[in-house]
Amino acid sequence: MAAVTDWDVIGYVISSDHRVAVLGRLAEGPATPTRIADDVDLSVSHVSRALGSLREEDLAELLVPEDRRKGRVYGITTRGEEVWEDIRAKDLAE
Repeated sequence: MAAVTDWDVIGYVISSDHRVAVLGRLAEGPATPTRIADDVDLSVSHVSRALGSLREEDLAELLVPEDRRKGRVYGITTRGEEVWEDIRAKDLAE
């Protein structure tokens, strides 16, 4: 069972369709920004911005060295998984 619901973080995620789409995609498994963009039908620039904001909230993480420019693979963090489960359980994702 998930810990106490963090409504502040949930509100932050669901206030952006892009963040919801990217976090939901990462919940399925690690991926590059290009792959995420293809899978959720967003531009790579929108995905990159969403990844940056999700990383700031410790919901997503870069799985390769920070200095790598090509082949950057992102994954969901444990906190991200918990937040995503809360969003899904409460039917807050479109």
